[in-house]
Amino acid sequence: MNQEVDKKEPGEVTTLYNEFETWTVNTGGQTIHAKRMPGFFRTFKDRAQLALWLPFFLVPYLRWNGKQAILFDVDHNQFHFFSLTVLPQDIWMLSLVLLVAAMTLFAVTSVASRVWCGYFCFQTAWTDWFTWIEDKIEGNPTARRKLDNAPWSFDKLKKKVLKHATWMLIALLTGISFSIWFVDAFDYWNKLIHFQLPTVGWVVITMFFFGTYILAGFLREQTCFWLCPYARIQGVMSDNQTILPTYDYTRGEPRGKIRRGGEAVAPQGDCIDCFQCVQVCPTGVDIRNGQQLGCITCGLCIDACDVVMDKINKPRGLIRYASLDELSGMPAKKIYQHPRTLVYLSIILIALAGIVWGLTHMGSLTLKVVHERQPLFVQMSDGSIQNKFDFKVLNKTDKDFRVKVTAGGGVKDQVIVGVEHDPMTHHGRGTSFTVFVKAPSANITKDVVPIQFRVENVDDPNVFAEYTSKFYGPNK
Repeated sequence: MNQEVDKKEPGEVTTLYNEFETWTVNTGGQTIHAKRMPGFFRTFKDRAQLALWLPFFLVPYLRWNGKQAILFDVDHNQFHFFSLTVLPQDIWMLSLVLLVAAMTLFAVTSVASRVWCGYFCFQTAWTDWFTWIEDKIEGNPTARRKLDNAPWSFDKLKKKVLKHATWMLIALLTGISFSIWFVDAFDYWNKLIHFQLPTVGWVVITMFFFGTYILAGFLREQTCFWLCPYARIQGVMSDNQTILPTYDYTRGEPRGKIRRGGEAVAPQGDCIDCFQCVQVCPTGVDIRNGQQLGCITCGLCIDACDVVMDKINKPRGLIRYASLDELSGMPAKKIYQHPRTLVYLSIILIALAGIVWGLTHMGSLTLKVVHERQPLFVQMSDGSIQNKFDFKVLNKTDKDFRVKVTAGGGVKDQVIVGVEHDPMTHHGRGTSFTVFVKAPSANITKDVVPIQFRVENVDDPNVFAEYTSKFYGPNK
């Protein structure tokens, strides 16, 4: 296959010409128009993106008990997840969720390189959707390049306007979909249609509109090259045992074209220099030149190469997922033989255990009792001993309700004073009130005795919280 190397312009690496197509691997000088070829990894990529990001658009519309099922209510400092309400006091669980996400990313990267980038990343997904729209409107990569270089005409204007209008619609929907995770979805749409959004609402939707439109429509792979830090740090998370798309150099070289009948011009490897692996790469990488910063581990080059191998009656796997040690003939390690991966997994399990414990012990009510320090106790005119306690009750439900205060332990014949009318607790925030406990002096046999307080919903005793404090009396 004839091949020439064009002069390099600033921002370009190499321009390769062949009888099928012109392909330029560049750093922003030209737009990469990748081919879309069917195959296992193409199908997996499409389904993985939909499985992860379709809920991003749809879940905020899910209702539960008349309210939005999942809502990060920033205005009221609450996170609603169906019947569960998480308040700022439980924010430590969010930290554990973020830790699990980070460690999972690191663990997966150490085993299978940048599969997050290749199949799940929002930049990859939105760019893939934008280029799919571009392919449907403007045609295949060859047609798109010709259209870009063609003089302006009505047909070109029509296609460009339709493409950019569709991109803008998706960008706008992205901004709206992000916003409604933090406010009620239906209320947001009502305010948006009537142009009644607050200033912060307009700022957020504008930022996401232009961010999505520019990053997915114009910068594309350049975002992965220059803006995403993950592309830089993934190098220190991978080693020779990491599985990633690799070109079998021993089997593929030397490259060379074949005649129509399949007869080789000279002794050669299985690679026929068709450039299909390069043409399908969304970042313009030639995987045959070894691992590169631009490879996002999407496996599309594997699909393209397998199709070619089938056509020329060669075994698949010239490009495949494999580790560098495997290609070198060294034995591949099992996942449990990677100490770094085991560390990641251990952190993930500990964090998940913390999250489970937090969710199962969070309850609908929390109670904190602070004993009055000055003085520890007061002797009343009738000789009884009284202690003062400050109660802080946090109502984590979505309803106001009254609570009944009781006490166990403490001193015989003790009496609770100050909450005879059952204090009202307000949903989503804390309520403070003062409680006095009075007991006959004759029944106090110790300086300090434990006392356990309990607050419970007057209408639903299953909603309760307990706290153990101390009752102080005169020295005995």
